Amino acid sequence: MADRFRELERPQAGRLKDVVLMATVTGFEGLRHPRRSDLKQFAELFEPLFAASSDEARRQAAAALSQCPHVPQSVALLIGNAPISIAAIFLTRSTSVDDATLLQIIRAQGPAHATAIARRENLSVNVVDALVERRQTASGPVKPLDGPAAADMRLSEAVASDMTTAKLRREEKLRGDIKALARATKQEPPAGPALEPLSPLHEALLVRFARSGEANLFAASLAAALSTSLELGERILLDVSGQHLAIALTALGMQREDSLFVLGSLYPDLAARLGGTTRSEALLSSLTPETSHARLQAWLRTDEEQAAAGAEHRPYLAPERGADPRRLPTAKENTARVGALPQQQAFGRRR
Repeated sequence: MADRFRELERPQAGRLKDVVLMATVTGFEGLRHPRRSDLKQFAELFEPLFAASSDEARRQAAAALSQCPHVPQSVALLIGNAPISIAAIFLTRSTSVDDATLLQIIRAQGPAHATAIARRENLSVNVVDALVERRQTASGPVKPLDGPAAADMRLSEAVASDMTTAKLRREEKLRGDIKALARATKQEPPAGPALEPLSPLHEALLVRFARSGEANLFAASLAAALSTSLELGERILLDVSGQHLAIALTALGMQREDSLFVLGSLYPDLAARLGGTTRSEALLSSLTPETSHARLQAWLRTDEEQAAAGAEHRPYLAPERGADPRRLPTAKENTARVGALPQQQAFGRRR
């Protein structure tokens, strides 16, 4: 009989822990200006409750704290390292997580956590560097987001799409094209560096920087995706017709919907209607993966030859930026640059 009572009490105990967790979070949300002692006390109460509660309660707690301006970093790290279905909304929305905590999560977790962080607004240069350098591991496929996080986050679709049949077919076709080119030119020198399909993380970064109009960071992310120099990434972006970028995105296998968004954001003229379609749709329809791949390989080969010859990189999108080419220019540098140029850039979102 005692065993039967214990079995009946277990679900009640679980529900009680969920209730206590949400009550603790609600009480903390009510503190507009928490003191240091309040933050310490909340962290001490939250961590054991969070570990003992159900996944649904932890997801609700993470969603509530994502809107709270004051969250202890130990709590932020605990939530950020939780499974992605729980941590996704917190990593995307919370403004209380500092760069040190984000860097720890990027280094400790997989591509799904990095992709969620890439969707954050106002990423610092250090976090962008860590995201760009983060590579997919060979331990297994990326797990798609589920539950409320999947409905709330658009980037979860980019992660999940990497596992769809259409994506696999596109990658297999690209590999077949590369093998066909290699067989046709086997008596000639290698065509150039291997061109890997676009990873979900790089795709998310390109979409994010196109949305915010950050041309410098977009060019840096494109160069990282191509494993090439920043100069080539800038030259591709500076083609005001958008054709060079369309060729690069087609060769990398970016999803058509994302390619149209990126082209329309960086080159507003391409978003104009042309008959029953847009200029960007007509531009993408005129390209094929085979020809785009061949042209991009030629650009990469030329860039390698210039680097081997010791050609100096002179940035186009901003003045000299020191050791880190992705550092945004200061107001003084921008003023000097504008005075030296005959006209403004002809692409990108107007401020």
